[in-house]
Parts: sequence; C-alpha cells; structure tokens
Amino acid sequence: MDFYLNLINTIGIHTMLGLSAYLLLQTGQLSLAQAGFFAVGSYTAAILTVIFQWNIFPAVLAAMFLAGFLAFLVGFPALRVKGLMLVVATIAFSEFVRMFFYNLKWRVTRNGEEIGPDGTMGFAEIRYFSDNGWSNLEVTFFLWTFVIIVMGIVWWSDNSRSGAVLRAVGEDELAASSVGINLTVVKV
Repeated sequence: MDFYLNLINTIGIHTMLGLSAYLLLQTGQLSLAQAGFFAVGSYTAAILTVIFQWNIFPAVLAAMFLAGFLAFLVGFPALRVKGLMLVVATIAFSEFVRMFFYNLKWRVTRNGEEIGPDGTMGFAEIRYFSDNGWSNLEVTFFLWTFVIIVMGIVWWSDNSRSGAVLRAVGEDELAASSVGINLTVVKV
C-alpha cells in the first residue's frame, strides 16, 4: 500500500509542477526554469524542516516566497530574450541550480544520525512526517489537498480576466499591448 501512496504523492507533486508550466505556456513563453524554482523551493522546505526543525506550514510558505522571489529576479532579465534564446537561458538557470544542489553538503548530526543535503547523494533522511506521527495516508491527503487548492486557483485564473490577459499575450503580444496590457507585468 505504501508503494501506491508514494506513487500517488509523486503524481501530485508533478501535477503542481505541470500546472506552473501551464500558466507560463498560456503567455506564449517556453521557459524551462520551473525545475530550478521547484528545486529551490523543495530544498528550502527540506532544510527548514529537517535541519532547523520548523513546522511544515511555515517552511512551505517560506519556500514558496523564496522560489517566487527568485523567479521575480530571473524574470526581468529573461524578458529581454524570446523563443529559443529564452529556452537556452532558462535551461542554463535550471542547470546552475542543479549543480549548486549537486555540490551542496550540509550535514548535521541529530540523534546519532547525519541528516541534510549530501551533494551527489541528494537530501537523505527527510522524515518530517513520520517523526511527527503522520501516516502515509495522511501525507497523501495533505498533499492532494494542496494540489486541489492549486488546481482551483489555476482554474479560477483561467476563467477570470487574468486568464484572458494571459491568453491575449500568448496569442499576439502587439495586439495585447495596443489594448493597454502591460506585457512586463504579465510575463513576470
């Protein structure tokens, strides 16, 4: 049963990653930086919960804000390029993030065991949920509640004025800017 719950959890995590790509693709941009932002958020939440022993909720919020801030910083220079060069630039960013975490070694000893990121071995011993008495089924419900909230936000965005603005920019940037849509704000 644990295998299937872990599989369902992996599907939920990748669903959120896919939804982030969907929102960006609506604007007609192909960016592959989502993997880098996803890694920054994941490692931030893991470090805060495992090493600094934060509660999961503020750790996830802090991870979201850090990844969002980094996306904001990367977004402005990325506006200067389009098409294939945007893809290359965003792959370069994601590769930089991957290599950073590939080389990050920050191990601490807790209860006689070393925990934390270990470079090429990844981030082992993330046991926040089991250490706090969560069963795999509870983790699945927690994760999928978050996925459903994100899906609801994306659905709402899709059917609101902001979704129409994203689609307008994706269809024709010149026409969108001529009707008063600020392309910089929409793309970043």
